[in-house]
Formats: sequence, C-alpha cells, structure tokens
Amino acid sequence: MRRCVAVLLTMFVALILGTSSASAHSVVVGSSPENESSVDAGPAEATVTFNEAVQSDFASLTVVGPDGNLWSEGDPRVSGSTVAIDVRELGPTGMYTIAYRVTSADGHPVSGTRTFELTTAGNGTPGAAADSDASGASGGGVPLWPFLVAAAVVFLGGLAFALRKKD
Repeated sequence: MRRCVAVLLTMFVALILGTSSASAHSVVVGSSPENESSVDAGPAEATVTFNEAVQSDFASLTVVGPDGNLWSEGDPRVSGSTVAIDVRELGPTGMYTIAYRVTSADGHPVSGTRTFELTTAGNGTPGAAADSDASGASGGGVPLWPFLVAAAVVFLGGLAFALRKKD
C-alpha cells in the first residue's frame, strides 16, 4: 500500500515538474531596427529574431507608421529563428511599430511589438491603413492551470483508490 502511494506521489511530482519545460515559448532576443532605437533613415527590411526556430506557417510581421498606415510590403519570410519583411521607403517622422505573431516550436502563438523612431522624414508612400490585427495584440496560447487541475484530480483519484478499504 505504501509503495503504491509512493509511486503515485513520485508520478505526480514528475508530472508537475515536467510541465515547466513544456510551457516555455519562444522569446524575442533581438530585432532590426533594435527595439526603442532611433534611426535617420528607414530600413529596407525589418526583422525579429527569437531564441529558437519558429514555424513558418501563419507567421505575421508588419510595420505600422505613426500615421496608422502599413509601411511593410509582401509576405514575411521565416529562416530558422528569424522572421523578416520588406519595408517601403518610410515617410513621416515618429514612432514605427513592428508587430509580430508567430508559432513557436512547441505550437503556441507568440505575439508582440517592437518600436523604433524615424528622426528624419523620408519620401515614401504608405500602403493601406493598418487594421487592428496589424498592431500586434499580445497574448495567445493555452493557459497551464486547467492541465494542473486535471493532473491533481487524477492524482487524488488514484490516491483515493489506493487508500480505499478492502472489503
């Protein structure tokens, strides 16, 4: 009986400790232009680099200007841990936002924004007005707590089964 309880307890602890590595998602380790930097001239492309490779399916990367218009063009390109997109010649001075949404190697969506400031106006013409998705809403992914609750229920059920009185 004690052996059964010890095995169940060991399995429960291993399950709980094992979830921490599975819940780690890709994180941004850099971008070009760098986050919160100032540039005199707009870049030909914008990139966001992650700590691990990301999936190319459903990758999204946009550059939105201070005027609310898209300054990126074409489709994003994924190469290992880096996502890149071409950028038009920039126009007005101000803060530009690089918005990204990718799927990490573990299958969870990762999204966010990086910003840079254009200090010298360019002669570029913007694309269409950015929609609300282009601004990079953060969040996504499945919360961990339902899995922990389910694991606790399974553990407690197994413990109750092991400790029940035999008739």
